[in-house]
Amino acid sequence: MDISSPAFWVAVVQIIAIDIVLGGDNAVVIALASRRLPEAQRKLAIFWGVFGAIALRVVLIFFALQLLQIAYLKIVGAILLLWIGLKLMAPQDEGGHEIDASSNLFGAVKTIIVADAVMSLDNVIAIAGAAKDSIGLVVFGLLVSVPIIVYGSKLVLMLMDRYPIVIVGGAALLGWIAGDMFVHDVVVKDWMLANAPWLKYVAPVAGAALVVIVGKVMTARKKAAGGNKAEEAAPVDLAAGQEAKKD
Repeated sequence: MDISSPAFWVAVVQIIAIDIVLGGDNAVVIALASRRLPEAQRKLAIFWGVFGAIALRVVLIFFALQLLQIAYLKIVGAILLLWIGLKLMAPQDEGGHEIDASSNLFGAVKTIIVADAVMSLDNVIAIAGAAKDSIGLVVFGLLVSVPIIVYGSKLVLMLMDRYPIVIVGGAALLGWIAGDMFVHDVVVKDWMLANAPWLKYVAPVAGAALVVIVGKVMTARKKAAGGNKAEEAAPVDLAAGQEAKKD
């Protein structure tokens, strides 16, 4: 993809947005893994940990790009992206990251790289879909976005907490890429171009709308179920209070 083309820069913006939305957990892991180190070593741990995580992710995405040339795998990737988008929309249960902080530089770097590899399936699939089969675009997008995640993670997490629309936008972006991936699978692309070229434009919009609408419905149902449980528990508490007054 030519660096001077608008499509290149659209894909770069998509990759940066994906990493910002899906990279919050990775930023937290980096902070937790290096928290016991002295200040000077902490900076080194963050640098080398992020460097190793970028290198590993580039390798993973390279293999993902090759695999996505196989028939039906883009369809599978699109379905996985839709699931990731719905998961992003769902209310998050409270819970911490079980990351052991290391007291030495090597241990912290290893923890950051391993944890990032384990947590990066969603990023890898989404970035491979946005990159349009270009490993150069992947590398460029990651080089731009990772420093934003690492050094701007607190700001990003604050914005995501304060403005839920950021999460909705990220989920919609994943749905958009999923729709685009689906119609560009090896077994679909030629048929689409010959019989329904308009799907090239409709499928991404449909994917984004599907994630947002279904995600909103699932969130509303989950909140309603939580409210019903609270109402069911309330009479029990009231009865217990009346018994206590009688005593």
